[in-house]
Amino acid sequence: MAQSGAPRDGDRFVNAAGARPLAGAGEMVPFFLRKIWSTAVGRGPGAPRVAFDPQALQHNPSITWVGHATFLVRMDGVTFLTDPMFSERASPVSFAGPARLVEPGVPLDALPPLDFALVSHDHYDHFDLPTITELARRGVPIFTPLGLGALVREAGGNATELDWWQQRAAGRVRITCVPAQHFSGRSLTDGNSRLWSGWVVEGPTRRFYHSGDTGYFPGFAEIAARLGPPDLAALPIGAYDPARIMQFVHMNPEEAMQAAVDLRAGIAVGMHYGTFDLTEEPLDEPPRRFHAAASQHALDGVAAWTMNIGETRQW
Repeated sequence: MAQSGAPRDGDRFVNAAGARPLAGAGEMVPFFLRKIWSTAVGRGPGAPRVAFDPQALQHNPSITWVGHATFLVRMDGVTFLTDPMFSERASPVSFAGPARLVEPGVPLDALPPLDFALVSHDHYDHFDLPTITELARRGVPIFTPLGLGALVREAGGNATELDWWQQRAAGRVRITCVPAQHFSGRSLTDGNSRLWSGWVVEGPTRRFYHSGDTGYFPGFAEIAARLGPPDLAALPIGAYDPARIMQFVHMNPEEAMQAAVDLRAGIAVGMHYGTFDLTEEPLDEPPRRFHAAASQHALDGVAAWTMNIGETRQW
């Protein structure tokens, strides 16, 4: 990826690897029918949840898994959320769509004061309008990739939009919007009109990376080369089955571990599993495969974490 910003095809964004390959109706229709059925009958519990510790939330640096791709992060004097999603459904409507399997690890009302929030893209499981509206009410600045700021401002919020590799300062840290391999869209007509991204937050003592939603791609090594290896990398390890539909836009656990190696991360923490039942792999499979992959990469020096929802760890 040599470009300085995200590539475009007319007024639509595209991945550095080109257009997303699409599965045919013969694959997509049965998949959606199976998901409607499994959502109706349920496939079992989600990720384990523990009661959050209000005292632990004050530790700096620390990370708390709220669920899915939402983390509460403290480092170098700032406190922020990633992909803040606290609603009961990842859906444009409140009565249908993927339901939350596990309550948020920290209730929205129990959050400490926030310096900012990071949003990776516009999908409903990552950009939750009711949550954004509440953060806007609290005056929390929100950083988004290009095109998503308008939705934040419509919710009454303060948005800063960045292209890939653009940076802004926030307190003692520097925030960089970095490439990801995914897609966007909240309706049938706005596909890829808003950019998708990951984020690097760098302070005097720590460097944190949140990949957003992404498939495996060469960009991980470039992020490390340009910005330095992250001390902690939050990487998606779920929503990968069936591979024919998901592989370009989501990583399986082995790919996530390889991404951590490419990044030369000190710690890789798994996310994007066990909160919403989005695909077809067993709900408890992603963390098992992630730790197995970490064992195979033991000589690469990356520590692999999977957390309980609500758990806080220092890093």
